[in-house]
Amino acid sequence: MLDESLLDAPEALAVADRRGLLRGAAEAGARVRTAVRHATEAGLTQLKPDGRPRAILIAGPGTAATCVADLLGTLAGAGCPVIRLAPTGVAPAAGALRWALPGWAGPLDLLLIATPDGAEPGLELLAEQAYRRGCTVVAVAPARSPLAEGVEGSHGLTVPMATSPYGEYEAPHDGERASGTYEARRVDDEAAASAPATLWALLTPLLILLDRTGLITAPAETLEKIADRLDQVAERCGPVVATYSNPAKTLAAELADALPVIWTEGRLAGPVGRRFAATLAELAGHPAVAGELPESLPAHGALLAGDLAPSADGDDFFRDRVEESHHLRARVVLLRERPVNAGGLSAAPTARELAHGHDVAISELEPEDGDELETLAELIAVTDFAAVYLALAPRDRS
Repeated sequence: MLDESLLDAPEALAVADRRGLLRGAAEAGARVRTAVRHATEAGLTQLKPDGRPRAILIAGPGTAATCVADLLGTLAGAGCPVIRLAPTGVAPAAGALRWALPGWAGPLDLLLIATPDGAEPGLELLAEQAYRRGCTVVAVAPARSPLAEGVEGSHGLTVPMATSPYGEYEAPHDGERASGTYEARRVDDEAAASAPATLWALLTPLLILLDRTGLITAPAETLEKIADRLDQVAERCGPVVATYSNPAKTLAAELADALPVIWTEGRLAGPVGRRFAATLAELAGHPAVAGELPESLPAHGALLAGDLAPSADGDDFFRDRVEESHHLRARVVLLRERPVNAGGLSAAPTARELAHGHDVAISELEPEDGDELETLAELIAVTDFAAVYLALAPRDRS
């Protein structure tokens, strides 16, 4: 069971948050604004492309780059194919990963590189390969990183990745602060690729780029609305807000004992559901499955009817539970856009009926009204906060 008392203890959460995950979730809006400024200084907003690329290729390590590719592919739709280049290698270390262009890639294609590290030799080699093939290369990477310098050397464009507005160094411990003698230490962020703010630092410049190419619509005023919506979610979901009025803490508490079966409805909700499942696994060590309605109903029906269903406990109310091992029970998480689509068709009633028919509880998230990218930002932000709270609050698994 989740220790819900910790969720309403901001100081305890701060002590548990050694990786700065809550701060990262809270500063997502600031990262968007910083990323816009960096993109402007790099000349991205002044680009005048000759036309749309034949295909967009995206490369980068970790959860954030995967979500960037998923989101851009969904936003671009039929306007241009967006293809993620998956890495190969013997280990997930920066030095071991390698990427390769497809055989058909050439001057008509655009290669986007998104990484919070910038020290991957494989990405430098990929940029060189793209230059030899005539591909246009745009990278979002930490300033002065080997990759940034390599891309610029190959006549590509680099946008410095937006970093934390609060600096890159870890705050001193209580003893160090009391003594007044300590050295600033760089934070060893094990979750850099999946930390909440990393996604927005990588995604924002690429939204600007695709807006310039005409593939999506993301003008400056829309990006400001995204940042404002992220700030609003941070106010509603922050650690000082009690669980009963905090949608992220509420969701974390509901999922603590559950296997989240994440069902999404709406064009942009799909990438959010897949990111939520990946972030739960990577940050909180919590398994989850994700699928889009209506196809996920038959695909996941057996999960709700099998051993993971609450009804699988049997009808013996007086059975001895003392020696009973704890195991997860399915819980549906329904993520929806508003409105779902122009025709008003929705599989949500069928989804609820299926879940209730197996006594499976449902958690629902639906954003407030706004532009397409605003509602996307809200869904991502709330689920990111929920994953962080699950990562920080200890659970009794006995």
